[in-house]
Amino acid sequence: MQYDHSKNRVEHPDPIKAEVKGTLPSWLQGTLLRNGPGMFSVGDTSYKHWFDGMALMHSFTIKNGDVIYRSRYLCGDTYKSNTEAKRIVVSEMGTMAYPDPSKSIFTKVITFLSHTIPDFTDNCGNNIIRYGKDYYATSETNYIRKIDPETLETLDKVDYLKYLAVNLVTSHPHYDKEGNTFNMGTTIAEKGKTKYTIFKVPSAAEGSAQETPALKNLEVISTIPCRSLLTPSYYHSFGMTDNYFIFIEQPFKLDILKMATAYMRGVNWASCLKFHPEDNTLIHLIDRKTGKQVETKFFTDSMVVYHHVNAFEEDGHVVFDVIAYNDNSLYDMFYLSKIKEDSEENRKAYSRPKCKRFVLPVQTQVLSQAPIGEDLVKLKFTTASAVKEKEGKIHCQPEILCEGVELPRINYNFNGKKHGYVYWTSAEMSPVSSKIMKFEVETRKSVEWTEENCLVCEPVFIGNPMAIEEDDGVVLASVICTDPEKSNFLLVLDGRSFTEIARAYVDADLHIDMHGHFIPQYN
Repeated sequence: MQYDHSKNRVEHPDPIKAEVKGTLPSWLQGTLLRNGPGMFSVGDTSYKHWFDGMALMHSFTIKNGDVIYRSRYLCGDTYKSNTEAKRIVVSEMGTMAYPDPSKSIFTKVITFLSHTIPDFTDNCGNNIIRYGKDYYATSETNYIRKIDPETLETLDKVDYLKYLAVNLVTSHPHYDKEGNTFNMGTTIAEKGKTKYTIFKVPSAAEGSAQETPALKNLEVISTIPCRSLLTPSYYHSFGMTDNYFIFIEQPFKLDILKMATAYMRGVNWASCLKFHPEDNTLIHLIDRKTGKQVETKFFTDSMVVYHHVNAFEEDGHVVFDVIAYNDNSLYDMFYLSKIKEDSEENRKAYSRPKCKRFVLPVQTQVLSQAPIGEDLVKLKFTTASAVKEKEGKIHCQPEILCEGVELPRINYNFNGKKHGYVYWTSAEMSPVSSKIMKFEVETRKSVEWTEENCLVCEPVFIGNPMAIEEDDGVVLASVICTDPEKSNFLLVLDGRSFTEIARAYVDADLHIDMHGHFIPQYN
């Protein structure tokens, strides 16, 4: 029996105690929050794309060897509007909603205008992020929704535009050890300029007013002009080291003029995203202290990147790993009409992802003195190259670390540092995975966990607070059983041996989600 991606899931707002088989480490205390689409039809209307489904959050709270499960729909304006109208009335990226035929012409005109200058959805179903002491459900629009991480209750609606002129913001921020959050967003044609902005949200001071959003203290670190005013690059994440931010301006672009006329033309906003394989990919390196881009212009061949793995600095080089595709066909794979059919056509259209390692030499004197045609990468542990071309530009060619993987997570204590391990899902033949893998970067070897009739979600590594070794911890992943006779469960793997140490069976309808965030609870 296959997983039905278009099935509406049932929420479980009341706590459900899981049946734990095996032994959970005594130090493992906290809550794993997960987020992803869970409702795909309202009344007689249905979403076209899996990403569009209304957000269903769920949590696994681990305390003293017990696991408590909850799930709850994000009850934002989008959810309320759709459920009250008993039809989909708020447009999403892959599904354009049109007014009820019985509505007045005045209502239809207002609806048309609102889509010409879109007020985006607050259906924040991609990830959970932290700003200050608060947690938010997020997608990639200018809206995020504050949530109660214990009850999953939906709280305040927050508009980034009240604090910073950004229309699109990533759902993959970075955090430092001081509790500060770093993120970036796109400003579309503000005062005739389209730009990318990297910003910092300081950690909340002890004793500060809980009702004051941390975003109120937002600081702009850097602005990067878009290489084309009306077609900004789409991006889903970015990289960060101790001294640099890494932003990939890829030739996967959003056409703003097409977006403004999409509703009138009867197409969805996703159709306004276009991959330009004839263009190269720009790699922006930004100094965290000054907020300025380094003078050297780095570029590589055309590619599409959604997830950064990690980045670090070594001997005058910035090294970063990403999951890259040859084109943008991944998004099309998640249209509900396609994802449910395992056809030869779909398999041929699937662009198999590669984990690519890029290396950027950053020693200014070396760069200026090097002759044209020289490979400036001097690291011994990688075959990635960075060749100097005319006008001082550097053409970067990556090393392929491995293929057919997605949803990467590392021990986040090594974020911005040289990492030895990555945990991810297999994506060999399809973006829907049945394997979790641990990858050892130095040896390029992998070990995996898989079980018949089981689908897996993004693995999350939780480090032992007393750890000395990088992989001393556990990997958590929710597992959906396609066999109706078996229960779904939270899987717990030992981070070092990658063997199963426990599973927590949940008497609930778990769903495939996107991303998650672990909130530790230290004794």
